[in-house]
Amino acid sequence: MAGSNGHVEMKPSKSHPAGAERGGPPRLLITAGPTQEPIDAVRYIGNRSSGRLGVSLAEEAAREGWRVTLLLGPTPRQPADSRIDLHRFRTTADLQALLGQHLPHCDVLVMAAAVADYRPKIDAATLGGKRRRVAEGLTIELEATPDLLAGCAASRRADQTLVGFALEPRQEMVASARRKLTRKKVDLIVANPLETMDAETIEATVFGDEPTGLAGGRSTPGPIAKTAFAGWLLGVIGEVRERMAPTTGDGAGEATSARSDHARR
Repeated sequence: MAGSNGHVEMKPSKSHPAGAERGGPPRLLITAGPTQEPIDAVRYIGNRSSGRLGVSLAEEAAREGWRVTLLLGPTPRQPADSRIDLHRFRTTADLQALLGQHLPHCDVLVMAAAVADYRPKIDAATLGGKRRRVAEGLTIELEATPDLLAGCAASRRADQTLVGFALEPRQEMVASARRKLTRKKVDLIVANPLETMDAETIEATVFGDEPTGLAGGRSTPGPIAKTAFAGWLLGVIGEVRERMAPTTGDGAGEATSARSDHARR
């Protein structure tokens, strides 16, 4: 269940979903691909996201033994690994509902989908029909979509790791990533330039706050194939989870408190 303001309500589970801490493989939830926001029954507002990066992440994680759920938008790409639990979405609202269903059962969320910032404000009659061409042109009113990543952060468990992306012009990339890290209250933000969209390679820098050890950022060795980046990013996420995991002995209380404070900040 999801609220209209972007808050993602976790569906209650009878069992505690922290499988990785109980000795099982970590559970990874990935969103990937574009959204399509309908103008009418025929037309939509979309973007150029191919879903290539998210699919590569899902396939690499499955190869490494993670339990993977992939929420994939309207793209012809399809993961080849049958171990991946695949669910499709079209609109931001569809993805919001799927996140509410699957977020409680993951240990790591990687929000790689290119979610629309705005959608047409339309009524049911328009949605079921087709706007006709008129000589004077057409004005479409847009409304803001919910901030899904911030909504997930508001509903997270303290032991979950949340990763977002900042796709920006190169000169604005770092500053934008740092702002998103604070505003969205997540663990990591992957900053990458606009050229990444629909490309086969990616050049990225991952930022986190002090508890993650990545306050100064960590960059790929220049542009690398998205298939190679998948393993690189999973390695970074694994390091961060080890760093922030509760420890045994005298430091256990401090580590648990640090992760809880990080999740609430």
